[in-house]
Amino acid sequence: MTVYRERLWAPPVLYLATALVIPASLLVFLPISVLTGVLVAIGMYLGVLVLLWALAPTIEVTDTEFRAGRAHLPRTLVGDVQGFEGAEATTQRGPKLDARAWTLFRGYVRGVVRVEVLDPADPTPYWLVSVRNPSAVVAALRKPGTGI
Repeated sequence: MTVYRERLWAPPVLYLATALVIPASLLVFLPISVLTGVLVAIGMYLGVLVLLWALAPTIEVTDTEFRAGRAHLPRTLVGDVQGFEGAEATTQRGPKLDARAWTLFRGYVRGVVRVEVLDPADPTPYWLVSVRNPSAVVAALRKPGTGI
């Protein structure tokens, strides 16, 4: 059963900014032919939109595991969980980041959660994952009745 789920979609301004591929491709392909220029511009922009959509990672907490993108961590191996926002989130992503940590960052998402890994065979001390609502993820991972 899913306790928490969010998709880290790119903000609308990024979809708008990627529209710059249209005049760039027109500039290159219009000298060949107008039809080719227009078709390539539309195709390239649609391709960029599909990539933005397809590459948006999902953060999910279920009764049995924590998923961040394609990675998953069994709930039995989840230790201390902390959420950070604002300047403290920036510090966690920068000066306080352990080089051994597993990370999933999106620059357009301000918050992060730090999830300690309890597996003694795993050299990764913790996961640091971008989330829009750190307190909700922390609450979901600390949910009573899940053994944490």
